[in-house]
Amino acid sequence: MKNKVCVDLIVPSIEQRYNLFLPVNKKCLEIVYLLNKSLNEMTSGSFPIRNDLTLIDADTGIAYDLSKTCLENGILNETKLILL
Repeated sequence: MKNKVCVDLIVPSIEQRYNLFLPVNKKCLEIVYLLNKSLNEMTSGSFPIRNDLTLIDADTGIAYDLSKTCLENGILNETKLILL
């Protein structure tokens, strides 16, 4: 799986944590959109569709540039991400 990275996603608003694979060649904006849509479906609407979400590095607290890909942002296997 050279085109995907396995990350730990923390979603504070619903107090959940997920371990998932992200494609390294997709822009983070697309990934945030897909995560938002998936979480909305999995929680039966408890996690609302929003346009202001971002990905944050859980270790540093720095927000990733959503216009860059995972690879360009340096998101690697075992990276801890926060979806806010």
